[in-house]
Amino acid sequence: MSVLQTLEDRSHNSCELCTSKEQLKQYTIPPSLNESVDNSVLVCNTCLQQIEGNEDMDVNHWRCLNDSMWNEHVAVQIMSWRMLQRLRAEGWPKDLIDMMYLDEDAMALARATGEHEDESAKIIHRDVNGVVLEVGDSVVLVKDLKVKGSSMVAKQGTAVRNIRLDHENAEYIEGKVGSQQIVIITKYVKKL
Repeated sequence: MSVLQTLEDRSHNSCELCTSKEQLKQYTIPPSLNESVDNSVLVCNTCLQQIEGNEDMDVNHWRCLNDSMWNEHVAVQIMSWRMLQRLRAEGWPKDLIDMMYLDEDAMALARATGEHEDESAKIIHRDVNGVVLEVGDSVVLVKDLKVKGSSMVAKQGTAVRNIRLDHENAEYIEGKVGSQQIVIITKYVKKL
């Protein structure tokens, strides 16, 4: 059974965040590189557009997190925590965040995108042209790079999809070149 079919069965064909039954899609939680049931949620188009920042946040829409944060599936809990973090300036999400419990591994994944940090404290990753890089972006190499620890050379023009960011150093990102996961310096990539 595919990941999407499993998510549909798990959620009874409803958005796992707001329970809508319209326009459902699979969403793989960044910075996950491989989609699986454990790191994906089934969301409606309204939730997806706001999660990805394509639409302004409708604060009242997200009052549904009061229920979804208690979901038995960790992926749903993580997305609920992240959305509550984005909305924490509203007041009511802070109370819900205080009530939530995520185990150590789930909390590490929830914090992986930096949703919980103030804007001034976030490390900003920029490509060779100064464009801000986000988790899940695709980049292209602007020069040939020798991969340390192997005989592989990543050629200029190679696309690296679904990147992850190093949350301790603004100069490093991670991505797959071929079948190998590598760390790349941001001054050698350009956002696609």
